[in-house]
Amino acid sequence: MRDEILRAGGTALVTGASSGIGLAIAKRLLAEETRVIAASRRREALESAFEQAGDSVLIHPLDVTDGGAVAGLADSLPEDWREIDVLVANAGSDVGGRRRFLEGGIDDWAQTIETNVTGVLRICHALLPGMLERGRGHIVIIGSISGEMIYPTGNVYAASKHAVHAFAGLLRQDYKNSPIRVTEILPGMVRTGFAAARHLGDEAKAEAFYETWPAILDPDDIAAAALFALSQPAHVNIAQITVTPTGDM
Repeated sequence: MRDEILRAGGTALVTGASSGIGLAIAKRLLAEETRVIAASRRREALESAFEQAGDSVLIHPLDVTDGGAVAGLADSLPEDWREIDVLVANAGSDVGGRRRFLEGGIDDWAQTIETNVTGVLRICHALLPGMLERGRGHIVIIGSISGEMIYPTGNVYAASKHAVHAFAGLLRQDYKNSPIRVTEILPGMVRTGFAAARHLGDEAKAEAFYETWPAILDPDDIAAAALFALSQPAHVNIAQITVTPTGDM
C-alpha cells in the first residue's frame, strides 16, 4: 500500500532544492502529486528551476545556517503550507574541501560544519514538533558514504558526514515508538554542481575532478532511492540506503 504521506495534497520541504540531488528529489515528489516547498539560499536559481511547476511549488529562500530563520520557518510560511509531512534535509557544503587540513581555511571548515551538521540539526528541530503533533512525518537525511569511511583530504567534510550519520541513527532511536520515520541516504560520487561550488565556481576544476572517477551517479539515482523509502507502507521504515556506482566501493 502506498504511504499516505505521498498522497495528493501532502507537503514536503526540500533543502538545497535549487540544483543537484535536492532538485531531483523535488521533481520526483512533484510527479507524485506531492506539494513541495523548495528551499535554498539562491532565490533566482529556485525560480528558474521551478518556473514551470505552478502552484504545486512554494519557493522559499532559506539559509539553514541562519538559526532565527530556521526556527521561525513554520510561522513564516503561508498558513496552508505549514503542515509539512516530509522533510528532505539535503543542503550541504564542502567549500574549500578536498585538501589537507592546514591547506584549507578555518572559516571554510567551520562553514562546512555549520551547514552539514548544525543545519541538519536546526531544520529537524524546527519541523519535528509539528510532525509529532500531527502524528505523521518522514525525515530523509542526505548523508554520504563519507560518513562511513575516511580518506586523504576528506577531513572536515567526512567528519561532518560522520556526525550526520550518527545523528540520523540516534534520531531514529529517539522516536522509534512514534509514527515518525527517519531515513538516511548515503550516496557515493554523484555528478552535481557540488564540485564546482567546492572550487568557488571553477567548472574546469570540477569537471577534471569528476573525470578521475571510473563510474559516477546521477542526482536522479538518489532521488529514486528517496522515493523508494518514502513510498513504503507506514509500518515500514527504510533506515539507510547506500547508493554507489556499479563497480565502485
